[in-house]
Amino acid sequence: TCEFLQFFFQNGLLLLGYYQNSLLLHGYVQNGLLLLGGSEHVATATLPASFNDLLPHFLIEPDDEYIVKNKPVTLTCRSTPATQIYFKCNGEWVHQDDHLIERTVDPATALPIMQVKIDISRQQVEKIFGLDDYWCHCVAWSTTGTQKSQKAYVRIAYLRKNFEEEPIGKEVALDQEVLLRCHPPEGVPPAEVEWQRNEDVIDPVTDPNFLVTADHNLIIKQARLADTANYTCVAKNIVARRKSSSATVLVYVNGGWSTWTTWSACSAVCGRGWQRRSRSCTNPTPLNGGVACDGQNVQKSACTATCPVDGGWSEWSKWSACGADCSMWRSRECTQPSPGTGGKDCQGIDLQSLNCTSQQCPQSNVIYFGVEDVALYVGIVAVALCLTLLLIVVVLVYRRKKEGLDADVADSSILTTGFQPMGIKPKNSHLLTIQPDLTTTTTSYQGTLRSRHDGTNHTGTAKFSLTNGPLLDPLPNGSHHTLHNGKLTTDPAEFMTRLSSQTYFKTLPHDVTNTSYGTFNFLGGRLTIPNTGISLLIPPEAIPRGKIYEIYLTAQRKEDLRLPLAGCQTLLSPIVSCGPPGVVLTRPVILSMDHCSDACPENWAVRLKKQNYEGVWEDVLMIGEELFSEPYYCQLEAETCRVFSEQLGRFSLVGESLNMAAAKRLRLVLFSDAYCSTLEYNIRVYCMDDTQDVFKEVMQMERQLGGRLIDEPHVLLFKDSYHNLRLSIHDMPQAHWRSKLLAGYQEIPFYHIWNGSQRYLHCTFTLERLSLSTCELTCQLCVWQVEGEGQKFLLMETNPNGMALAGPSAFQIPYLIRQKICSSLDTPCPNGADWRLLAQRLKLDRHMSFFASKPSPTSVILDLWEAQHFHSGNLNQLATVMADIGKQEAMIFLVSDGEC
Repeated sequence: TCEFLQFFFQNGLLLLGYYQNSLLLHGYVQNGLLLLGGSEHVATATLPASFNDLLPHFLIEPDDEYIVKNKPVTLTCRSTPATQIYFKCNGEWVHQDDHLIERTVDPATALPIMQVKIDISRQQVEKIFGLDDYWCHCVAWSTTGTQKSQKAYVRIAYLRKNFEEEPIGKEVALDQEVLLRCHPPEGVPPAEVEWQRNEDVIDPVTDPNFLVTADHNLIIKQARLADTANYTCVAKNIVARRKSSSATVLVYVNGGWSTWTTWSACSAVCGRGWQRRSRSCTNPTPLNGGVACDGQNVQKSACTATCPVDGGWSEWSKWSACGADCSMWRSRECTQPSPGTGGKDCQGIDLQSLNCTSQQCPQSNVIYFGVEDVALYVGIVAVALCLTLLLIVVVLVYRRKKEGLDADVADSSILTTGFQPMGIKPKNSHLLTIQPDLTTTTTSYQGTLRSRHDGTNHTGTAKFSLTNGPLLDPLPNGSHHTLHNGKLTTDPAEFMTRLSSQTYFKTLPHDVTNTSYGTFNFLGGRLTIPNTGISLLIPPEAIPRGKIYEIYLTAQRKEDLRLPLAGCQTLLSPIVSCGPPGVVLTRPVILSMDHCSDACPENWAVRLKKQNYEGVWEDVLMIGEELFSEPYYCQLEAETCRVFSEQLGRFSLVGESLNMAAAKRLRLVLFSDAYCSTLEYNIRVYCMDDTQDVFKEVMQMERQLGGRLIDEPHVLLFKDSYHNLRLSIHDMPQAHWRSKLLAGYQEIPFYHIWNGSQRYLHCTFTLERLSLSTCELTCQLCVWQVEGEGQKFLLMETNPNGMALAGPSAFQIPYLIRQKICSSLDTPCPNGADWRLLAQRLKLDRHMSFFASKPSPTSVILDLWEAQHFHSGNLNQLATVMADIGKQEAMIFLVSDGEC
């Protein structure tokens, strides 16, 4: 009675189908038993009548998937109405345990919905060898029949590294079409391709001059000068992103002749000569290696000039009859010959008159003056007298004003600004009235100290001799010399006393060891305080032409001038004064000074403070938030701060820690007594900010105390962790030495160091040798912050020395060469060979916006280069940079000083 019987038994599933009068029997093998069900005998198989004549249809069919690395993919299938639904992959049924089945009912139709999911791993796909892809589809059953979904292919995604074809650089003429080929690496799924120009993505929609073809090639329809760039082909898919090597496209312009000028005048005034006309290769000018114009730029042609004819008088005419006014006249004309072709006119008069004799004159020969004539002559004489008196008054007024200016002209725009509250007139009033002497030269002056740098070896022990005499040579007495442009000024002490007597300058130090001053004109110069890291660069043209300023630079002592600090703020630099304030500057000067932050901007909020005329400190700049319209700008380097300022005054750098990782650099310096004639031996350890000016003060103080530097200075990072600093000495030879310190260590409070209220802190370790014959000491100094990592320092001897320069000769770039570089690079170039490329080659491109806000960006870049490379500047390196840019001015560096 059965028309068709079919069995499936696979992966633990038995499907029995019995077709007779649309009857489907189902059976499952469960626990070793065969269960048969039919609609005629089993109630659980009874289905709604509306379900009997419907085939299953798919609501969701599996889609193609890609396996990325080792992540499995999930295939999903959903069907209604369905009694069973299973996956079949590569012709084999997927095991029932690998299916995740969900059964729901459609609330609108009450039809059953079945959804199944399976996971496909990389290992399953890799088992399929050959060219066939791994595929799956799902099969759904209902009481009416079965349906199969579409096949879903599962592939392993990848993208190879090497491009099959990379773009090649080209040199093309202007307006020429450019084709850059790119065949991306093999990959699954196939890689998408985009093009980049100088790292910027090319969008053909916004720039229709570009076209990306279907086979991923880039076409530049008409090459423009702006299209000179590096082009990169980028291929990417879901796995990776690959970049080809860059192809440089150089768009050159061949030169073209301009139109001929008109012929010049004939070179000969009379007779045969020459005339010329010219043209220039500027239509267009050859660029980027383009071919120069072919042919001559000048043409000459022979010409003949008509000789000039000078005019000649004709004969005089006859005298006329004697007139009523008792005169007669005669005339002549310049017609023999007439002047021509540039000849001279006739010289002389063409009309001549003569008084008639008394016999010929019809009137009386008595001569008299009428009333009208007398009045005319009197008026003329009166006007002449008035003009004479007015001229005399003008001359007298002018001479008085000139004498008053010679006697009273002072630095009204410069020096009197600072001294205005006192109304005092500077003694050297002639400084601002003399013309700048461009022939004077400047000399250098020698200081006595320079900063020490941290050694590379931070651990270990060292031996140093200990005698009854000095451990080191006595420190030399320093002398301070100042430099002025060609002439000496007043005594330094008298200069500082004069400044200190004024209202604004009462806080200036009275000693001259930390002060430098000089007179400068438009050529600029440099003021340097020896061994402090403090300098003031006055660029050329910063001082207006015709002006001469007397400028000073001084480092303030913290005990002389207190800077109000709040919260986590700390002083990071010395307090520096430059002035007089209020001077007129046409461009910023550069003030360089050391700072002691760890140079991690994410840990600090650093502010530049300036003291106003009322003595109040104001925030004028937040580092990193500079506004180019403001008169201040700052570049914070690892150990130095460069302040661009259009005003002179008193400045300081204050930092506020943003987290506990912020750290200040401290310098540890060790001193001992110069002479040791007793058993006691003292070692003084100074803890100070790591700036050269503080180190100089300590050296000067120890010299007065008779101290001796016994070790190389060391640098320690002191964190804002509220923990104190501890110091101790270890590993002394117990047979010869012992410590008289009762505690195991000495401690300096955190706030004494952090707020910077004390210029330099120190602690003393008193040791005792057991015999006067003991002359060597071996020990270690341990320094650590509580709950922080400790450091051990090596004790060494040192002999500091220093040097400083001032004046216009401090500039390494000669003035004339500088002017030529500025005029060459200030003008923007289409190919970018201007000041922007110079800033990029000198690694100053992060300040590009600041440079662009100045009238001469190149001059500001050169100013910063001068300030950075005062001691280490290499003109040959700068010349190499100029040569790379393609400017011939770089060759000027090779001429001798005499030629300059």
